[in-house]
Amino acid sequence: MKSYALTFKAGASALRTIRNDGFDISSIGTIAGASGGAKWLVLSQLDRAILRNLVPNMTGPVHLIGSSIGSWRFACYAQRDPIAAIERFENAYLTQTYSEKPDIHEITAKSREILGIVLGETGVEEILSSPLFRTHVMAVRSRHVTASEHRGLLAASLVAAAALNAVSRKTLGLFFERALFFDTRDVPPFFDLDGFPIQRIELSAENLQDAVVATGSIPLVLSGVRDIHGARAGVYRDGGVIDYHLDLPHSAKESLTLFPHFYDRIVPGWFDKKLKWRRPNPGNVDRTILISPSAAFVAKLPNAKIPDRGDFLNYTPTERAKAWTTCVAACEELADEFNEVMAGDRLAARLQPL
Repeated sequence: MKSYALTFKAGASALRTIRNDGFDISSIGTIAGASGGAKWLVLSQLDRAILRNLVPNMTGPVHLIGSSIGSWRFACYAQRDPIAAIERFENAYLTQTYSEKPDIHEITAKSREILGIVLGETGVEEILSSPLFRTHVMAVRSRHVTASEHRGLLAASLVAAAALNAVSRKTLGLFFERALFFDTRDVPPFFDLDGFPIQRIELSAENLQDAVVATGSIPLVLSGVRDIHGARAGVYRDGGVIDYHLDLPHSAKESLTLFPHFYDRIVPGWFDKKLKWRRPNPGNVDRTILISPSAAFVAKLPNAKIPDRGDFLNYTPTERAKAWTTCVAACEELADEFNEVMAGDRLAARLQPL
């Protein structure tokens, strides 16, 4: 049996539609991007393939919804030259360096520095005026003690949140509220979210950078972003806390969602990573196409794994840069296979149920 580099899965309606009628690129109405930090490097070549070969045939408007690193990737997608933006992002990410024992302030400053490289002088304006894409960023607003930057208090509140989340995911609403920064030109299919307290904020030139930094601000690793323009006063943090892999309605009824992902499964929230029984609502992924590296492909990567945040601790800076660079080069195989599937109209044959 042939070993593939990519796995293609689809929700029930998407699977039925593509098998019966084929895949119509113009039916893509949403592209989703999950949290995952350094894991994004396994997708950088696939992102290029999507931008080169699928995006030019999309009719739009196409909604981009990301949390954490997903929003950083989409800050590249929506620029006038997205390939150049991805290349800037990838290079800055691969070459980031820190002091021997960086504190939360140094890491936060580096995050801002990398985003500045990604956006350049005109990136914000280009994102907000993109003729095709509507960019939406999912962060969280911290409530009560989770708004503290005191390391002990914040850690204790996160332990409490994790413990209660194991009992019921809804309890996260006691600690955090969703903060959806949205492009007002078109209402996204996930605008009327329920299940958690939510605040909806117009994405603008005054808050786009803060929103993108906030959605990647991992508690205890980066500082939260305080008092973002247009939003309620407070501290904003990583959107993955609630929406780790975006367990929310991805698609309008008439559209499909493309979800390039690190894994072939969706984990609802950050605290659900070890809760094997916690699964997404099937209705949320009903029209979603999930594309991910196969287990066979990952086994060929350095140390047989996708890059992750632990690499900062487990490798020397030189070892980390070498492993990550090797991974990015190897992932050209993902892009090549994706292009072959799309050019050969073989998506229907490759799809598995999500």
